[in-house]
Amino acid sequence: MIVRRLEEIIGTERDVQAKTWNSRRLLLKQDGFGYSLHDTRIFAGTETTMWYKHHIEAVYCVEGEGELVDHETGAVHAIRPGTLYVLDRHDRHTLRAKTELRLICVFTPALTGQEVHDASGAYPPPEEAEAGAC
Repeated sequence: MIVRRLEEIIGTERDVQAKTWNSRRLLLKQDGFGYSLHDTRIFAGTETTMWYKHHIEAVYCVEGEGELVDHETGAVHAIRPGTLYVLDRHDRHTLRAKTELRLICVFTPALTGQEVHDASGAYPPPEEAEAGAC
């Protein structure tokens, strides 16, 4: 059984900071699951372009307001508490935070923990992340 509290993760190596977001990584590959679970904040007034070429991500919004832009179709989706979106086709997308967003994110395959987006907006393939290439 694993029991963790967010307050135990804040300020540790599982608390990853970037320019537009902060990801508190609750479950990681080293925990032995095929997915990872993250409590992520997207900072108010920011825009983040992402493209998970090597991962599928499911996102559930619990706080804040923003919008999700699908680069393939141009569709813009409102993001607010109670909204779920899944990047099931490795969708290139932009997330705009009108207010600070708090998102619960699930990645498969599981992240190792220190991944940050590369120039294309992607995380490295799992085998590179495990080798420390992130």
